[in-house]
Amino acid sequence: MDTMRERFAAVTTELLDSDPRLALVLAVISAERFTPAARAHPDRVIDVGIREQLLVGAAGGLALTGLRPIAHTFASFLVERPFEQVKLDLGHQGVGAVLVSAGASYDVAAGGRTHQAPGDVALLDTLDGWTVHVPGHPDEAETLLRHAAADGDSRVYLRLSEHANSAPQPVVPGRFRVLREGRAGVVLAVGPMLDAVLAATSGRDVTVLYAASVRPFDAASLRAATARAGTTDLVIVEPYLTGTSSAHAAEALADVPHRVLALGTRRAELRRYGTWQEHVAAHGLDAVGLRARINAFLGV
Repeated sequence: MDTMRERFAAVTTELLDSDPRLALVLAVISAERFTPAARAHPDRVIDVGIREQLLVGAAGGLALTGLRPIAHTFASFLVERPFEQVKLDLGHQGVGAVLVSAGASYDVAAGGRTHQAPGDVALLDTLDGWTVHVPGHPDEAETLLRHAAADGDSRVYLRLSEHANSAPQPVVPGRFRVLREGRAGVVLAVGPMLDAVLAATSGRDVTVLYAASVRPFDAASLRAATARAGTTDLVIVEPYLTGTSSAHAAEALADVPHRVLALGTRRAELRRYGTWQEHVAAHGLDAVGLRARINAFLGV
C-alpha cells in the first residue's frame, strides 16, 4: 500500500495537469516528488525554500489572484510556525487554500520536538471557517484531496500521516460514519485511530463512529448515534492533542446529561525518539491501552 503522502503527490500532479486554476506551493519538503509537475507547470509549482511563513503568504497571494493554492510541508511547519500568516493572509483576507501536511503528531519523531505537531488541529480551532480532514487511509486522503481542490475558495486543512488503517472507509466530507452499533456507549474514532478502536472494542456492546472529517463537527450524526444507543456516554479517540474535540462534542450534547472521555496525545511532552508506533503505544493509543481505558469508563 502506498502512503498518504505518496498518494498526495500522485493525485496533485494529476490535478495540476487537469485544472489550470490549481497552484502548488512547497517549502523544500516533498519537492523531489513534484519534479515532473514543476517542469510541466513552472508558473504554478513554486518552491519558496525553507521559508514557511512565505509558504502560506504566497498561497494567500495566489488565492487573491483567483488561483486555488495547495500549500504543503510538515504539520509543525504548516500550521504552528506560520500561524500568523494562516490567520492573516488567508482568514483575514477572506481567501481560501488547501493546506496539506505530513508528519502528523509524531511521524518524524526522530526529528525532535520541532517536527512534532500534536496541537495543530486545536490551534486551527481558534480560527473561523476551517474545514479539517483527518484521513485514515490513502484512498480516503485522495477522496478528500480531490474534494478540497474543487471546493471553491474554502479554507481546508488535510492532515496526512504515516499511521494508517488497514482498509479504507467510504468517506463523505463532513459526515461521521456508523461502523458498529451497541448500547453501552459511543466511541468516535478519528482517522488512523480506527483500527486500534475496533480492536479495543471487539466483543463490546458499543457503537463505533468513524470520522475522516472533524471540522465542521458532525453534531447531527453524533446525536443520532447516541439516541439509537440510548446512552450519552461518549469516548473520543483522536490522533492529536487530548481533548481537541471535547468542546464540540459537549456543544452537540448540550441539552442532555452526558459524559465524555477524551483520548489522544498527552499534553506533557514525550521526550523520546523512536517510531510513530512506539509513540502511539507510549500515549496509550494502541489497542491494549485503549481497551483498558474504554472498558473502565464505560464499565464494559
